[in-house]
Amino acid sequence: MAPCLPIVAFLAGGGALLDVRTPAEFRQGHIPGAANLPLFSDAERAEVGTLYKQQGRQAAVQRGLALVGPRMEALAAELVAWSERSAGAPLRLHCWRGGMRSGSVAWLAQQLELPVLLLEGGYKSYRRWVLELFERPWPVHLLGGRTGSGKTELLLALQERGAAVVDLEGLAHHRGSSFGGLGLPEQPSSEHYENRLAAALAPLAGAEQIWLEAESAMVGRCRIPAGLWHQMKAAPVLAVERPLQERVDHLVEIYGAQDPLALAEATRRIAKRLGPQRTALALEAIEQGDWATACRQMLDYYDRCYDHDLDGHAITPVDLGGLAAPEAAHELISRGLVTLHRPPAG
Repeated sequence: MAPCLPIVAFLAGGGALLDVRTPAEFRQGHIPGAANLPLFSDAERAEVGTLYKQQGRQAAVQRGLALVGPRMEALAAELVAWSERSAGAPLRLHCWRGGMRSGSVAWLAQQLELPVLLLEGGYKSYRRWVLELFERPWPVHLLGGRTGSGKTELLLALQERGAAVVDLEGLAHHRGSSFGGLGLPEQPSSEHYENRLAAALAPLAGAEQIWLEAESAMVGRCRIPAGLWHQMKAAPVLAVERPLQERVDHLVEIYGAQDPLALAEATRRIAKRLGPQRTALALEAIEQGDWATACRQMLDYYDRCYDHDLDGHAITPVDLGGLAAPEAAHELISRGLVTLHRPPAG
C-alpha cells in the first residue's frame, strides 16, 4: 500500500500533485497547484455512488472497474508522463476522503514502479486544515485609503521588497467594487478562494506584520473566511492619503480602457446608492468617453462607504501624494511603518 502523509508533509513534497476527483469537484475547489487527473467523469461518479447506495459496495466496485478498465492504458500513460515531469519525485495523489479512488490510482502507479504518496484523509482533511488556519491568530495590518489611492499597487510593491502581504483582491480576481471584475479572469468559488488564501497565508507564519487591503467581507462574489475577517475587523489601519486628482487619474488609467457598455452596466448596478442625478451624469460622461468626470461622480459614494467601513479601527494616516508605488513602499519601510518579513532559514 502507498504511504499516507498528513497535510503539511504532503503539501511540502516536490512531486506532481494530482487530484483524482471528478472535474466538477475540482472546479469547485482544489489544492492550489494541483492538476486534475479524474478517475471518473461527473456522470460516472454519480452512477457509481447511486449503485453503492442502492446495491452495496460490491456492485459499485464492479461497475467502477467496468468504467475505468477501457481507460487504464491511457491513465497509466498519464501517470508516467507526470512522473517524468517530476524528475522521479513521488507523485502526490488524493481524492475526497483518501479512499478507493486515490488508492486505486496509487495501485496502478505502483504497478508501473512509480513512487507515490497519498494524502491522509484526502481533500476533506485539506479543507479542515484550511479553515483551521484562518482561526489562528495572525498579526494582521490593513492598508486603507479611499478608492483610487493605489492600495493594490502599493501592497505589491511592498511585497517585492520583502513585506508579508496577502493580496485579497488578486486572489479573488476582483477589485472589490461594482466595477471590480472588469477586465479580469472569472472569479474562483468561495471555497477555492479560501484555498488560495490559505496557500498565501501559511508561508507567512512568524511574520511580525501581515498586510492585507482593507476590504468588505465580500470581494466580488468571494467571501473572506470568517476567522480571518474577524481579525481584519479589529486590525490597525495604515490609511493612504492622496489628492483627489491623483485618485481620479489612477482610476482613469485602470478603467479607461474597459468596455463602455460594461462600465455603464456597472454604474447602473449602484444607481440607487449614487442617486438619480449622479447616475445620469456618470452615464452621460461614459457615453462621451469622459472617464474623469464619470469617476468623480462615483467617488463621493465610494468615499462615504470607505469612511463608514473603517469606523472603530485604529487609523494612522500617511500622505503619499506624488509618490509612485515603488517610492511609496520605500517611504513606508524607511519610516518603520511597515516591517519586512525574513522567513527562517532552511
